[in-house]
Amino acid sequence: MDPISFKLGTKNQWGCLMRLLSSDPEWLSAKVKFFLPNIDLGSRNEAPDPTQRVLLQLRLLHAQGLATWQAFIHCVCMELEVPLELEVQLLSTWGHGDGFPGPSETGAESQPEPQLHQGLKRPHQSCGSSPRRKQFRRQQLELAKRYLQRLKTSAQQLHGGQLPGPGQPLAFHQAYVPPILQWSRATAPFSTQEGAAPGSPRAEDGADLSLQDLFGPRADKGPRVTVLLGKAGMGKTTLTRWLCRKWADGQLDRFQALFRFEFRQLNLLAEALTLPQLLFDLYLRPEEGPDAVLQFLERNAQGVLLIFDGLEEALHPRPSAGTAGPEAPAPALALFSGLCRGTLLPGCRVLATSRPGKLPDCLPTEAATIHMWGFDGPRVEEYAGRFFGSQPAREAALAELRANSRLRSLCAVPALCRIACLCLRHLLPDLSPGQSAALLPTVTQNYVQMVLALGPRGDRTAEALRSLGEVALRGLETGKVIFSAGDIPPATLACGAALGLLTSSCVCTGPRQRETGYAFTHLSLQEFLAALHLMASPKVDKDALARHVTLNSRWVLRTKARLGLWDHLPTFLAGLASSACRPFLSHLAERGEAWVGAKQAAVTQALRKLATRRLTGPKVVELCHCVGETQEPELASLMARSLPCQLPFHNIPLTYADLAALTNVLGHGEAPVHLDFEGCPLEPRCPEALAGCGQVESLSFKSRKCGDAFAEALSRSLPTMGSLKKLGLAGSKITARGIYQLVQALPRCPHLEEVSFQDNQLKNQELLNIVEVLPRLPRLRKLDLSHNNVSMATLLSLTKVAVTCPTIRMLQVREADLIILLSPPPETAEEQPGSPDLQGDASRKEAQRRSLALRLQKCWLTVRDLEVLIAQLQEGPHLEEVDLSGNQLEDEGCRLMAEAAPQLRIAGKLDLSDNGLSAAGLPWVLRAVSTCRNLADLHVSLMQKTVVLTFTPELEEQEGTQERAAFLDSLPLQTSSELPPCSPRVRLTQCGLHAEHLQQLCTALEGSCRLGHLDLSRNALGDEGAAQLARWLPALGALQSLNLSGNCLSLDAVFSLAQCFSAVQWVLHLDVSLESQHVILRGSRRARHLLAGSPPPEAPAQAQCSGFGQRCVPRSFCLRDCCLEPLSLTRLCEALEKCLGPLEVRLSCVVLSDQSLDTLLGHLPWLPQLSRLQLSQTPLSPRSPFLLAHLLSLCPRVEKVDLRSLHDATLHFKSSEEQKGGRCGFTGCGLGQVHVEPLCEVLRKCEDLSQLDLSANQLGDGGLRSLLMCLPRLPISGSLDLSGNSISQEGALCLTETLPSCPRIREAAVNLGSQQSFRVHFSRQEEAGKTLRLRECSFRPEHMTRLAAGLSQAWHLTELTLSRCCLGLQDLTLLLRLLRRPAGLLRLRVEEPWMGRAGVLTLLQVCTQASGNITEISLSQSQRQLCLQLNFPRQENPEAVARRLARCDLETHHSLLAGQLMETCTWLRQLSLAQVNLCHASCLLLQGFLLPLSELRTFRLASSCVSSEGLAPLASGLSHCGHLEELDLSNNQLGEEASQVLTGALEGKSWLKRLDLSHFPLDDSTLAVLTRGLSHMTRLQSLCLSHNQIGDAGAQHLAAVLPGLPELRRIDLTANGICPAGGVRLVESLALCKHLEELLLSCNALGDPTALGLARGLPPHLRVLHLRSSRLGPEGALSLGRALDGCPHLEEISLAENTLAGQVPHFRQGLPLLRQIDLVSCEIDDQAAKLLAAGFTLCPALEEILLSWNLLGDEAAAELAQVLPRMQRLKSVDLEKNRITAYGAWLLAEGLAQGSGIQVIRLWNNHIPPDVAQHLQSQEPRLDFAFFPSELQAPPGT
Repeated sequence: MDPISFKLGTKNQWGCLMRLLSSDPEWLSAKVKFFLPNIDLGSRNEAPDPTQRVLLQLRLLHAQGLATWQAFIHCVCMELEVPLELEVQLLSTWGHGDGFPGPSETGAESQPEPQLHQGLKRPHQSCGSSPRRKQFRRQQLELAKRYLQRLKTSAQQLHGGQLPGPGQPLAFHQAYVPPILQWSRATAPFSTQEGAAPGSPRAEDGADLSLQDLFGPRADKGPRVTVLLGKAGMGKTTLTRWLCRKWADGQLDRFQALFRFEFRQLNLLAEALTLPQLLFDLYLRPEEGPDAVLQFLERNAQGVLLIFDGLEEALHPRPSAGTAGPEAPAPALALFSGLCRGTLLPGCRVLATSRPGKLPDCLPTEAATIHMWGFDGPRVEEYAGRFFGSQPAREAALAELRANSRLRSLCAVPALCRIACLCLRHLLPDLSPGQSAALLPTVTQNYVQMVLALGPRGDRTAEALRSLGEVALRGLETGKVIFSAGDIPPATLACGAALGLLTSSCVCTGPRQRETGYAFTHLSLQEFLAALHLMASPKVDKDALARHVTLNSRWVLRTKARLGLWDHLPTFLAGLASSACRPFLSHLAERGEAWVGAKQAAVTQALRKLATRRLTGPKVVELCHCVGETQEPELASLMARSLPCQLPFHNIPLTYADLAALTNVLGHGEAPVHLDFEGCPLEPRCPEALAGCGQVESLSFKSRKCGDAFAEALSRSLPTMGSLKKLGLAGSKITARGIYQLVQALPRCPHLEEVSFQDNQLKNQELLNIVEVLPRLPRLRKLDLSHNNVSMATLLSLTKVAVTCPTIRMLQVREADLIILLSPPPETAEEQPGSPDLQGDASRKEAQRRSLALRLQKCWLTVRDLEVLIAQLQEGPHLEEVDLSGNQLEDEGCRLMAEAAPQLRIAGKLDLSDNGLSAAGLPWVLRAVSTCRNLADLHVSLMQKTVVLTFTPELEEQEGTQERAAFLDSLPLQTSSELPPCSPRVRLTQCGLHAEHLQQLCTALEGSCRLGHLDLSRNALGDEGAAQLARWLPALGALQSLNLSGNCLSLDAVFSLAQCFSAVQWVLHLDVSLESQHVILRGSRRARHLLAGSPPPEAPAQAQCSGFGQRCVPRSFCLRDCCLEPLSLTRLCEALEKCLGPLEVRLSCVVLSDQSLDTLLGHLPWLPQLSRLQLSQTPLSPRSPFLLAHLLSLCPRVEKVDLRSLHDATLHFKSSEEQKGGRCGFTGCGLGQVHVEPLCEVLRKCEDLSQLDLSANQLGDGGLRSLLMCLPRLPISGSLDLSGNSISQEGALCLTETLPSCPRIREAAVNLGSQQSFRVHFSRQEEAGKTLRLRECSFRPEHMTRLAAGLSQAWHLTELTLSRCCLGLQDLTLLLRLLRRPAGLLRLRVEEPWMGRAGVLTLLQVCTQASGNITEISLSQSQRQLCLQLNFPRQENPEAVARRLARCDLETHHSLLAGQLMETCTWLRQLSLAQVNLCHASCLLLQGFLLPLSELRTFRLASSCVSSEGLAPLASGLSHCGHLEELDLSNNQLGEEASQVLTGALEGKSWLKRLDLSHFPLDDSTLAVLTRGLSHMTRLQSLCLSHNQIGDAGAQHLAAVLPGLPELRRIDLTANGICPAGGVRLVESLALCKHLEELLLSCNALGDPTALGLARGLPPHLRVLHLRSSRLGPEGALSLGRALDGCPHLEEISLAENTLAGQVPHFRQGLPLLRQIDLVSCEIDDQAAKLLAAGFTLCPALEEILLSWNLLGDEAAAELAQVLPRMQRLKSVDLEKNRITAYGAWLLAEGLAQGSGIQVIRLWNNHIPPDVAQHLQSQEPRLDFAFFPSELQAPPGT
């Protein structure tokens, strides 16, 4: 009995099993092939008896092992209709693994294990006879033929066999449908036919690609290595198997041998291999003669194709190149590298498949790359049609696919298409039409439906699926994709085989080791089952589940340490998190839906976190897939909101499904999105996924992979994208057909603003087709057609389109660049209101306003092309710019263009640079100066190849540009490009011009009377050319500038130019530097008009009427870096004698001898027009000061001589004889004591010397003493400066001793500190009062006696200041004691640091030592100074003596000091204490001190701190000062008892005239005391209560008492929190103060009611009105302005920081005494400024105008510039922080130049560029652009 039947127990049961399996032999054969893939069943199946064949197959399965046999028994029970009793016995016997018989029991023959080939040896090359060699070769050839036939037979068995369909639905064979393949040239499919007909759906992008195209003879010229890239499920493995089948069928006949390997199996090899082992032991071993076969393969390597599937799964790193050989074992990847690089089997073809990402380095750089994109629509339908064989099922499936766009898009992936078809076959019988959209919406749910469709009826597969999921996850975690039978439980293996989820194969794991390996039918299926396990297994918690929700940014090179197998796991987890999968998961996990929902929520939460992060492009795409799988709109909206507006995708392959997922997410957002795809391999039909996406605003593609199919798909999607504004398609392979489709689609995109078709190799007609569609794109702004194929004919056609198309405003072509800029067209007639005539006029005006810029750079234009272009342009619109640089026009073309320029109406620039213009053709271009009336600038540089003509707009287009042109004429050349000048500028620089060229050039320019600037710099004219040009200048007209720099000129040329300077009237400035060859002759536009007899057009009418045109124009001559001998100076002075004045001469010589200086000074009387002579940076001898000083007496016209450091000398000359007094300065000239007397002897001869400056010399004390002795004989009437002469204390004492002998000394100031200064001021007659200031003199005690003696002799000294002179307390006491004078007043001010530390008592004690009567005491501890006024001789005050005797009985500890003060200060009239601290003792002293002071009229206690104990004595002392006229208690810290002090201070003060209580703590109690006191002060003239916050209540209290102050002149209530209620009451009361002159109410919220009340009752004698920041509005300001108009006494107005809104006060009657007006930050604009400026002219005394922080522009500046010359007393104008531009600043400078006496105009923070501001300030120093105010500049002539 058979061992198996013996184990079954009875023959009946064995017979039942045999009959059962014999009834379905195909099923049994399929299972045997599944479990035994390495056994050839061809010969074994030929047994005639079917029973014997079944028995033989069972024995093979049983001999394979227990696991295989158990799995087979489970398959029998699961898949076949087995009787129940037989199924129970089979499972009880074999289902649990007990009682497995050994080999002896089974009787099966032992199969010898196949062994790996251990190496092959080359056949011995014997030297036998030729017949033997021929016979040996025939044997080799025969062996090779037999082996090749076996290869084909094996391929047919492995890849061509038909498998049963019902049993294994995922693995059964279907008719192959090729996917879309795309490589670098185009996108083309493999075709199952020999070739596709042109135009068929298969021949995309015009290609007809077949197997012969890829592997035919033409492919031999291409790379040997081809890499097929495709994402998971695209059919890479299927394609390789299909190629094997086609080869076996003879369709790839050029390959004699084909080997196919999978890296997933090669990874299992533990040892290195040789090439023969790889080919023979792992694939198919020859039956005999392996060496002969290998030799045949090597000799015919061109006919060998090796296919490596799954390159991304290769584990081993690449070894060092070049080490592997046929005999050397190496890892599989190293063998692959050797095959690719040709070191192994050179000449063979290699095809590798891989997922996209980083490819191994072993691939050669020249390898061809092909992208696999899956199915398009027709392929999906073809596959479905072949899947469903029967006609009804096929039609139903196709109808469902056509109705379900989402399912159809999923079927783009071939693997998903197969799953979808399987699901439809299962669902169609029970499916209503269209229901698939709900059942199969996502990839995950397709997999779920597939599992449900494959599973048998019942729940037996749930446990097996969970077990399969656990195996799948364990494989992913360990990097395993091939499993052995021991890795999978038998029941699980049987279930996987029954459902078709597992495949089997024979794998080699090592030497002599072959076994059956099992793998999931696809890696995506393994990931899906792993996701099922994660979601359904109770062993996986939510945290572990969330950790698997990750995103991969790139595909990395696989290594053993990390095998990336997680590509789709997050996507499947997201899909299983959908609510639609909850019932399935609940059934699978056998748990409730709440438990499943918690896990789904964990996945959703993880996706939410990812959605809010900033992700890279690949992660964004992957996350979009995950979000789409969840079917959660809220999650999609969250991601859409989190995405940035710019979404770049670079160098990543993208499929239709990727863009569909992205579009799905974008559809849930509202913000516009910019999509940028650069270098991304794109599926040809992927733009269809963007259809209807209204969020895309910008779409850009840049890839060589894009062809016509891509363009056609894009053209279908573009019209549906409603928000698209920018479209870019660059670097593609589009042909005419694709462009035609795009052009047809563009007009249906109404919002397009920018289109780019760069680098698409478009040809002429395609470009013209694109341009023709421009009129139908109403919003298009830019069209970029750069880097395409443009011919000259096409270029001229494009220019014609640009001329005629009304929307084109610029055509720019430069080499490969071609850009068209457009502007919106004019309104259509339907949109324009009004009559048809008005509409026509508007259209004509719009056409006239249109301008075109044409830039055709480096386009190889010739003269013939230029003639065509000129003809086009003459009929076109106004030209903003024409740039023809870099062409081949040469002289003739430049002549044609210059002649045509007047008819072309160019308003900007004509550029003819780099066109081969020569010096011979230059005169033709110069004639454009006379023919083109609007030419502004002509710049030609032949060496730099520059020819540029710049034009201004036509006269009818100019609006107010003439004044701006004059401004730009005044600017340097580098800044004058902002606005065009009116006079043309001609620049012929670096043209290599010589003297012989000048005649032709000047002849060409002679006829032009408009030439303004001529620049001939950097040529080679030389002295001869300069002389010729000097003769030609009168014929060239009145130029504004002539530049001859860089022309190798010498001093002879200077003399020629000097004569021209004197003779030609327009030349106002000649500037020459021989060293730097800087030679410029300049005039001015104003002088040009003066010479023409008319004032300039921009001159105001007032200037023209006032003789503006007749005033003299100053001239200047500057010669630098030269050597002037006496003869040269004589020639120069003779050349300048005829020059009109006033003349300024500046000379800078390398050296100037005394003889030359004497010669120069001797010619000065013959230059009456000379106003200034300057010798800068010219070394002079030590004798030069005496020569220059002698000039003062020889030449009466000399006003000032200034010599500095013997290098810089300046001589100023008087403009009229009325000016008297000369000034002389010799600073830093090394003058010592020996030079004093000779210099004084020379200076004595001067009639009047107003100023003598000898600072920074070496006089010392001796020189000072000598000079002081000579002072009485010197005619000095101004000042003497001796600073920086090393003078010590001895010099200061000498000065004090000299004062009595110099009665004309008015003031002397000495500072011996680090900044040493010594200045003495004189008067013309003897002065009654003198002032002496000594600072940092460091006097010692022994100097006090001498200082006091000198001061005592100076009877006329009235003021003495000693600052930081090291006077201690004892020194000051001694000085006061010794200082005695017969009579008179002396004000002594002492400042020492110790005074800030000394107390009040100490300083008052010093005062007791004075020898005269003290009439004033001022003490400030913060300023560390004590000021006394002494009256000599001392006298007693009888009234004070009587008071002192009356209080002599009051003996206190202060009585002695008080008594001494009473003796010294008996006539004290003023006591001022500032920043002091008064303690109790100080207040007691003041109490006793103030009592007898009957003459005290002023008491000031300001910014001080009084102790609480001292308040009562202070108040008591003040209460006895009944004759006070001024009381100042401002800004003190008096505490809570301030009312007590105020009560005492105001008690009995009926004589008080000035009261200052600012910053005084006025509360209700102190305010009541104040109002009571004010009621008795009938003589009060000034009341200051600022910064007290008295509010409306306090204002009303004041209003009640103000009418009782008839003498009130000034009231200050600034910052008191007064509102309109109190303000109205206050101004009503002030109206009764008829003598009020100053009203200060700033920083109160008074509002318009107060202003209106003030306007009704304005005080008649008002001089000052301050209402700054008072919340005034336009109504109040206007009313107040009308009331102030005509006020005869008003001197100062401040309305700053009020919202006047343009309603500024304007004066019609004028304010004759107004000095200052402050309108800072009042929102004043240009319109309001016009009225304001007109009112300024009616204020003749105005000195300061404050208009900063307003809205003033150039119009306001123009108005101010017109009135400035008429305001002679105006000193300052503040225009900071406004909107004035450089033009407005220039207008202000012009106004200043017309004789205004303004000292400064502040222009900080206006709209003026820094370089222009610097230039304007250099021309007019009174313009101040700095933040910090600079020192006021005196106007010229003062």
